[in-house]
Amino acid sequence: MPPAKKKRFRRRTFRQILGGVRRRVRRAAGRTRSVWRRSLQLQVVTSTLVISVIVVVVLGTFLSEQINRSVVQSSQRSSASEAFADRLQIADALAPEADDPTKPADSGKKGSANPLDDVMDIVTGSGENGSKKRYDVLILNQAIPGQSRASGGVVPANVPESLRHNVQKKTVGSIEKIKFVGESQPRLTYVVGGTVHVPSSGQSYEVYHFFPFTDEEELLSNVRLAIVVVGLGLVLLLAAIAYLVARQVVTPVRLARQAAERLASGKLDERLKVRGEDDLARLANSFNEMAANLALKIHQLEELSQVQRQFVSDVSHELRTPLTTVRMAADLLYDAREDFDPMAARSAELMQAQLERFESMLADLLEISRYDAGAATLDLDSVDVRDVVLRAIADSEALAERHATRFELRLPNEPCMAEIDNRRVERILRNLLFNAIEHGEGRDIVVTVGADRDAVAVAVRDHGIGLKAGEETMVFDRFWRADPSRARTIGGTGLGLAISREDATLHGGWLQAWGQPGEGSQFRLTLPRTAGADLKGSPLSLVPPEIEMRRTWRTAMTPVLLPASADGADHDDD
Repeated sequence: MPPAKKKRFRRRTFRQILGGVRRRVRRAAGRTRSVWRRSLQLQVVTSTLVISVIVVVVLGTFLSEQINRSVVQSSQRSSASEAFADRLQIADALAPEADDPTKPADSGKKGSANPLDDVMDIVTGSGENGSKKRYDVLILNQAIPGQSRASGGVVPANVPESLRHNVQKKTVGSIEKIKFVGESQPRLTYVVGGTVHVPSSGQSYEVYHFFPFTDEEELLSNVRLAIVVVGLGLVLLLAAIAYLVARQVVTPVRLARQAAERLASGKLDERLKVRGEDDLARLANSFNEMAANLALKIHQLEELSQVQRQFVSDVSHELRTPLTTVRMAADLLYDAREDFDPMAARSAELMQAQLERFESMLADLLEISRYDAGAATLDLDSVDVRDVVLRAIADSEALAERHATRFELRLPNEPCMAEIDNRRVERILRNLLFNAIEHGEGRDIVVTVGADRDAVAVAVRDHGIGLKAGEETMVFDRFWRADPSRARTIGGTGLGLAISREDATLHGGWLQAWGQPGEGSQFRLTLPRTAGADLKGSPLSLVPPEIEMRRTWRTAMTPVLLPASADGADHDDD
């Protein structure tokens, strides 16, 4: 493989791996966010944990700073006191009385050539009866540059410059990280400086004490560790307390939620257990009372609905007997209308038309009552949907001719077999065609049939007044009219589309509508090929193809606005 291709392959592989990692991280974050949003107990514990951490960190920091300041100030005061006592001792050791020949000398005392050596032995405790001190001392003679005495590997370079400048004015201290001779790492040291003046000789000495802060650092480190451990334990303890308290409160709420879900699913005898007399117990009592009242109201509504359905069914059946008699008399009058005077003949024609409308409405009411009572059944048979469409169009041709409307058929060449109730599907299509004729304003109606492996679909497209936004579902309501002031031209009952939707649902299918003002409307019926199968999609689009293409074209032709250049001129394409 050439190096360039190998490099591109590696880069593509790296991008794929990085993309996979990002997708996994996003999925994990999404699952975590979903779990957190759905769990009240987790939210309470998380909030308590975060607030506890913030409080413990703030208080621990404040407490640590206060302890640190207190320990450092105490050590500084103690060190300053020791340094002052040492300077007094150094002044006494360098006094001229120590070199006066008239005074008797101590027989057991051995002198040295340089008095600073004796002073250092006294100050550092390195003499015969001395005890080793915890600090180091540096003594400088200002009159003789380069002459100094020090203990513990201290050198003049260890003295801070600021301290040397201020040592002539007053005794000051400075905490510095100082590296002594023979040490690899610097350590925190408190340096106290001062001067010792010998009047007899006129010489001044600079004295610097180096107090190590090793013990204080160890103490403060232990204190900080203790604060962290105690803070962590306190946070965990607060989280555990929050978990127990939240569980005590959330568990009854969760039980109430589960009971409410079961109550919503139809289990009206669901009740909550009442324990105690607290607010949660009162909530359980209120929930039980609500459930009992809801069950009672639903039972009353069911009885009322049953009475209404029974009333409609009984009235519809009882009306058939007098309607048959009236139909026979109306047929006789209609057949003999030529022997009547014009007014009586017109009355016979009107009575005949209204009787046909009344019979259609009575049939629709009986069909609706069957659906309400749950008594509607299917008479399934494997048929070709194309034949059903052709029979429905044949029944609608006479009405279409009266409204100067033509049908445009778009049928597939292969058979569209499906297990359906032939009578009910034909009634659905007839209602859709009648509705398209009434609202199509005399324009052509397009009937399209489509099929795939799982479903068959029929779409009825008109180019009439269309539907407004939100009317796609309202059009299937009983007795609903888009324009109440607009009279019906074919004498419909207002139940046709409602019955059609019930027929489609009984088949396990869909009856959907689309429409736009001025663009017409389209109704799509989708049925499964096999009875009882679940629909996953439709072979035909709910939006007409020409409308979809127009939307796509408008989106593609929408101009992209480019920003103006800095000098105000537009960007032109050459």
